[in-house]
Amino acid sequence: MTFLALAASLLLEQLRALSPVNPVYTQYRRFIRYTEHSLDAGGYQQGVVAWLLAAVPLVAIVGAIALWLDAVATPMALQFDVAALYLAMGFRQFSRAYRETHEAVRAGDLAQARASVGRWRGGGAEPLNANECARLAIERGLFSAHRHVFGVIAWFVVFGAAGAVFYRVAALLRDRWGYRAQGNEQFGRFSRDVFYWCDWVPVRLTAISFAITGDFEDALYCWRTQADAWPERSEGIVLAAGAGALGVRLGSVVGTAAAPKVRPELGTGEDADAELMAAAVGLIWRALVLWLFVILLVTVASWFGSAAA
Repeated sequence: MTFLALAASLLLEQLRALSPVNPVYTQYRRFIRYTEHSLDAGGYQQGVVAWLLAAVPLVAIVGAIALWLDAVATPMALQFDVAALYLAMGFRQFSRAYRETHEAVRAGDLAQARASVGRWRGGGAEPLNANECARLAIERGLFSAHRHVFGVIAWFVVFGAAGAVFYRVAALLRDRWGYRAQGNEQFGRFSRDVFYWCDWVPVRLTAISFAITGDFEDALYCWRTQADAWPERSEGIVLAAGAGALGVRLGSVVGTAAAPKVRPELGTGEDADAELMAAAVGLIWRALVLWLFVILLVTVASWFGSAAA
């Protein structure tokens, strides 16, 4: 049933993508803000309590419903899993911005490419040239694929609908609370630590899948030698492996004139361009097919094992 739920949710999202401003996410973000405003006194313990209140009840309710439906109504349990995955995943939530940037870079429309990257990143992109726009888009696309697809799948395969929801909630809380202003970072430290450990295995599975479906040797080399230099190691693992698998150079983009920022270089080979942006999409899809194929094999083996017993 795991494979069927994944296939159905991916197909459903391709047919009708979930808007990033959908009512479910909007209401939950309001709840997060309310919890933060009610409990944020700047301390670590308040952050722990806020995280538990924001995450545990929702995940527990989803898990209880999934277990009950699995016991009394298997078809409804499948529908519930599909609904949970549809809400937790977001393949199409980042693909539109990526496609807009890709089309602009391919057409040589630098102004549009900068505008697309700026909207996606939530910051200015005026100093960027076409190659730098392509670099940032590939980086954001690879890591978004991990966050919105592969990480969710990994937790769903092991823990079902509750696992998928837990991963998405943990990611949202980490993004909201994990990095606070200097002097007030203790409140978000727990959310950052929880997500780091719950993402430890999925990050490496994503990197391995990029290596298998791309240039395996270069992906492992870049992962081993370059990931630690990235400001956030989990992101560095995904990006270094993806850059090596694609044969593209990422990083080393200077930020805005008001906030210059030079990052470590990742990958080997060519500078990013429209062709390599298309190759990155292909890498993500091949990795997804690999995940689904492995899950299907495990599912079929479990069916035959149950039948033999």
